[in-house]
Amino acid sequence: MDITRINIENLSKQYRIGEIGTGTLSHDINRWWYKLRGKDDPYKMIGSKNDRTANIDTNYVWALKNINFNVKDGEVIGIIGKNGAGKSTLLKILSKVTGPSNGKITVNGRIAALLEVGTGMHPELTGKENIYLNGALLGMTKKEVSSKFDEIVDFAGISLYIDTPFKRYSSGMRVRLGFAVAAFLEPEILIVDEVLAVGDAEFQKKAIGKMKEVSAERGRTVLFVSHNMNSINSLCNRCIYLKDGEIYAIGETNYIINKYLSDDSNGRFKISFKENQPGDEIAILENARLINSKKQTIEYSNITDKIGVEFTYEILKNGYFPIPNIRMHTSKGEWVFTSAEQQEENNCKIGKYTIVFWIPENFLNVENYLITIGLSTMSPLIIHFIVKDVLAINTIENINDRNEGHNQKIAGIIRPKLNIENKKH
Repeated sequence: MDITRINIENLSKQYRIGEIGTGTLSHDINRWWYKLRGKDDPYKMIGSKNDRTANIDTNYVWALKNINFNVKDGEVIGIIGKNGAGKSTLLKILSKVTGPSNGKITVNGRIAALLEVGTGMHPELTGKENIYLNGALLGMTKKEVSSKFDEIVDFAGISLYIDTPFKRYSSGMRVRLGFAVAAFLEPEILIVDEVLAVGDAEFQKKAIGKMKEVSAERGRTVLFVSHNMNSINSLCNRCIYLKDGEIYAIGETNYIINKYLSDDSNGRFKISFKENQPGDEIAILENARLINSKKQTIEYSNITDKIGVEFTYEILKNGYFPIPNIRMHTSKGEWVFTSAEQQEENNCKIGKYTIVFWIPENFLNVENYLITIGLSTMSPLIIHFIVKDVLAINTIENINDRNEGHNQKIAGIIRPKLNIENKKH
């Protein structure tokens, strides 16, 4: 029987901007008057959306607004969104660090949370003492904690410093111990914020593996916030996309990640530098765009079509041999390729030039790709300009273009359609 570990109904969190506390004396009196008459707090009914780019006309903002979802036993839920979307606020409410303004939360099981470096740790206590303290806070006996003690210390890799006060630990050591305590003391619900980014790559890999283990093998529920889409994609079976304090989309992980990355790349298919042109006294960049085979500007492309990365630059001085180059990586941070074009001498003289790098059809995957544009002289080495992630392209697929077994995204950074020979002997 499926157990619902977390159920959230109409959850909202409101903050007053610029002040600490409940607000002015007039607000407090007004709240008291409404409460005396058995009415709802009037300031829970007003407030602006949590859009940091907008000018607001009220002193209140909704960090979260009308959040509804539930989490089953053993599910691993990813929570994604830009900074300020409400991700950490949601986790703090679930962890009872702060309370909601409105709504209902039902939690079935013990929660262990790693929200910030040092969460739940007392700086004056040693690592060993903090392990037992956290176990006691989770309702575990000393014997139960002792049975997990060696595993926690081994996973965190801090055996030499286990009797050292926590305040003397480096940020990496604090994260390792905090995560190990949260994961090994076997709560029914494990909540992990972006704090894992503080750890090194090896520890992040270990942590992801441990979260997979506690969910798949032990049936624990995990809520994981991260800006690393690789980690989200490899760990989570469902994803929540928060935008301006509201649930913008919820569903299967790959679909939600692509939706988030697509939103993030809007408007990055064409750019013109009229002022503050990237470059130096030798060469400057004027514009760049993505084009199709007909040299029309495109915002997205089918994986069966070739894509052109076109940019125009101007050489201001003779005597140099600038080499145009592009670099591509996914929005998840995976490097795809680097390509450079050696120029003929006639194309290195004063003047304007437009170059197109053609990415062949049936080469890229269904993905969101970012493109960096550069121009460099190799001898002597001079980087005239390099504009990181100046263009972005979403590649899609018509499911009728491939057979029944290949009508969805295939694992891999690229997805080449290769010529195959198959002989029967």
